[in-house]
Amino acid sequence: MDGTDIAFEEFVRSRSAALVRYGYVLTGNAHDAADLAQEALARLGSSWSRVRRRDDPEGYVRTTMARLHISRWRRLRRERLVGEVPDRGYADPGLANAEADAGLWQALGALPRRQRAVLVLRYYEQRGDDEIAALLGISRGTVRSQAARGLDKLRAKWAPAHPRVTSGRAR
Repeated sequence: MDGTDIAFEEFVRSRSAALVRYGYVLTGNAHDAADLAQEALARLGSSWSRVRRRDDPEGYVRTTMARLHISRWRRLRRERLVGEVPDRGYADPGLANAEADAGLWQALGALPRRQRAVLVLRYYEQRGDDEIAALLGISRGTVRSQAARGLDKLRAKWAPAHPRVTSGRAR
């Protein structure tokens, strides 16, 4: 095994859990999150030497995950009816204050996919509107409107139980 293989394995070993958590925030489903992280890491593996030299490998994987997620929900835009109730939600113990924030994560998971993706990229990934627009293939105005609508829905669902949260600001 050469140094490149070892460096890639170390990256995967050290960052996999965080990438799966990021995938969960994007998808709202533990199984989809694991699939998303695995696919993005496989793509990173095939271009590891190039990415490691020029770019930030974690940024590459997170961008790949966001793009894969958007591609999937674009293909599956329409809601599908199923005969069985889906599995229950997953609460990752690695998230800070998971129990206290469970209502927020649940409310985020209930948002439409595009609104959830915009909010995750803006607040979890701390990306700007122009970067989000480029990642999702939408206009900057759509990013802003989806963020506003998503935040309104989160406030309506989550904020009443948390009186410190009003109009997006903590008291």
